Formats: sequence, C-alpha cells, structure tokens
Amino acid sequence: MFLTTVGVHRTNGSENTGTRLPAHLQDLSSHHERTVQTLAEDFARRFGDRPTIYQAPGRVNLIGEHTDYNDGFVMPAAIGMCTRVAVAPRDDGKLVVRSENFSEESTFLLDQLPARGSGHWSDYIAGVAKVLAESGIPLTGATLLICGNVPLGAGLSSSASVEVAVGWALMELAGQKIDRTKLAQLCQRAENEFVGARCGIMDQFVASHGKRDHALLLDCRSLEYRLLPLCADARLVICNTMVRHAIAGGEYNQRRAECEAGVKFLSKHFPHVRALRDATLEELASLSGELPDKILRRCRHVISEDARVVQAAEALTRNELSTFGGLMRESHRSLRDDYEVSCAELDLMVQLAEQAQGVYGARMTGGGFGGCTINLVDAGCVDAFQQSVSEGYERATGRKPEIYVCSAADGVGLA
Repeated sequence: MFLTTVGVHRTNGSENTGTRLPAHLQDLSSHHERTVQTLAEDFARRFGDRPTIYQAPGRVNLIGEHTDYNDGFVMPAAIGMCTRVAVAPRDDGKLVVRSENFSEESTFLLDQLPARGSGHWSDYIAGVAKVLAESGIPLTGATLLICGNVPLGAGLSSSASVEVAVGWALMELAGQKIDRTKLAQLCQRAENEFVGARCGIMDQFVASHGKRDHALLLDCRSLEYRLLPLCADARLVICNTMVRHAIAGGEYNQRRAECEAGVKFLSKHFPHVRALRDATLEELASLSGELPDKILRRCRHVISEDARVVQAAEALTRNELSTFGGLMRESHRSLRDDYEVSCAELDLMVQLAEQAQGVYGARMTGGGFGGCTINLVDAGCVDAFQQSVSEGYERATGRKPEIYVCSAADGVGLA
C-alpha cells in the first residue's frame, strides 16, 4: 500500500548474521543504514524531535495459499522489504501521521477515533490505534513518520507490514510489554473490522514472528508455529508480474464464501468438520456426486494444499529441495485449476521459471489474479534466472517485471 518499486532488486534481512553475505546481496546493508538515518533526519527536520524507529517486514508465502482463513497450515517467510515507522510522543492526545510515500499527513484525536475506515491509507494506522485502545492499552499521543518499500499490490503484505510496525511503535510508546502473537491478532482485527478486508492471520503473524534465514510453519487455528531453516545454497526469488486484475477483491471474498458453503455441506455428513482443514480428500470424494463441481474443486484445493504444506515442512527439514519444489508445482496447478485464482501472466511467469536452470520450484504467491510468483532457485543460477525470466516475460507481454532476490528476514523490532 505504500510504495511501488522499479527495476531489479535484491533484498536481505538484518545485518548481524555472523556469516558473509553473497556479493549480490551485500548492497542493501549500507542502503538500510542510509534509509534509517534519512528517516530520522526527515523526522527531526519536519517535527523538531528525535524519533525512535521501528520496522516490520513484508512477507512471501512459500506454500499454503488460501488455507489461512480455512484454519489450515501456511509456510511464509518474512522478507527484507519493510515498513519503517519513526515515532515520538506527544502530550496533546493527538495521533499525527505522515506518509513519506504519499506525501500526505493525517491527524486523529485518540479519544475520537473513527468507527471504521474511509478508504484512505491512514485507515491502517487509525485502525490499529483503535483496536489497541479497545483492548485496554493506554495509548499516548504520538507523531509518526512512515515509509516503506514493500511493493504495492504485489501480494507481499504491505498492509500487514504497516499495521505491525505501527502497533509495535504505539505499544512501545505506551510502555507496554509486547506479546508478538497478541500483536498479530490485534493487527488482523484492525484490518478485518476497521479497514474491512477479511484477511487471515498469516501476514500479521509472520511480520511479528519472522526469523532471519527461516521459514515459518504456522497452524492458523492453534497459532502454534515452528521455524524451519532455509538452505544457504538456495535463494527466494520473487517475480512481480506488474499486473493486478480488478476482479481480485471480489473473487477473494467469493472464494471464502465457497469454502464456507463446502464446510456447511461437509459438516452435515461429517460432524467433526468445523473447517476445511478437518476434512480429508476421501471424505470429500465420497460426496462428489452431491456437491456442486465448483464447491468440490474449491474444497479439494484447500484440503490438498494443507497436506502439501505439511509435506513441504518435512522436505525442508530434510533439506530435500527437489521434493519441496515439486510440491510448489503441485500447489500452483491446484491454484490454477481447482481454486481458479491464477491468471495468464502468473502462469506465464511460472512457465518461464520452470524452463530456467537451477529452479527447484515455482508457484504463484498471494491472493492471485496478478501479483507475484515465488521461486526457489539455486544460488549459483540466480543471475541467469533473472535475465531469462525478465527477457522472456517482457518479450511475451510488453511489461518489464520486477524481480526481487531475497533471504528471510527478522520480524518487527527496532530498525
């Protein structure tokens, strides 16, 4: 929601790694420091105060798409692209918020926060403040200067990055001990109830709990999670199609409704089914003659995707990247054919990736109908991968894609 980037990017997490970064990932370390320094200087110049700066990452989902709102399993990783919030206290009960990306400023009274969002970018900040206050946190007035480099509309969770960074900053300012899981839940509630987007818990959770060089396996029902080390010899490469089809929002809500219809039907025959994660493919198949084909296919995707996430975690634990990549391919086919949330541009990007050397697996990531693919690529093949996919995609579509080479980053904290 805050910034659309251009060109080819390489991004990594925090700097204190204890190991030397590959040459093609080293360039962001000094850029990170310059950005934090510049944000602090801009804050002081504009507001006449010294801020504290926090940051929260965007995320990419390696596997487990459209399972989070079905109480299922997901495997995201936080990425080095982030939202940074410079904050200082105020004594007038106001929340003064400026976006560097939009060059706009909004002011709210903490005791008169609006009941719901208005469709403005500041909804994400006001919504988090409102939910925190309603949960009993004694917020103080604050000035916030916000900037981010998570690409807009790419399915990399720019909104959750903003919410979690702002939530952490406001809680720190209020002197509150922060429970990361509780923070994620409150930020999700802000997006659901104030902004009006029916997102699951995954995005806010990994923005809160992400860990450098690890993916995160999350049970979206219990919120139990496990960190899984990512192989140092592979890279997460995100390819942005540069398209976002207008039907995305409506189709997302439609998919949720179709899943709910499937659960309602399944639970009549199998009382233990409270969500699609409770059903098996065998149970679903036994009702195939009674369920509408569209509902059957939606349910089949979610149930099989949950199984793939569990299998992918086992493969990652054993460092079996080829097995992991095969599950990514199956995931994309299921999203394309059963869940029907892919599009021509995403399918082309996956096809181009599969033709490149050193690719373990490729799939769409995010809600669908545009946005990005996630690719697991051998570290030695990344440069050639970028060139072949970029040239092939531009030749076929006339659009130059953005390609981000990532390693997993830490969750929210001091910048």
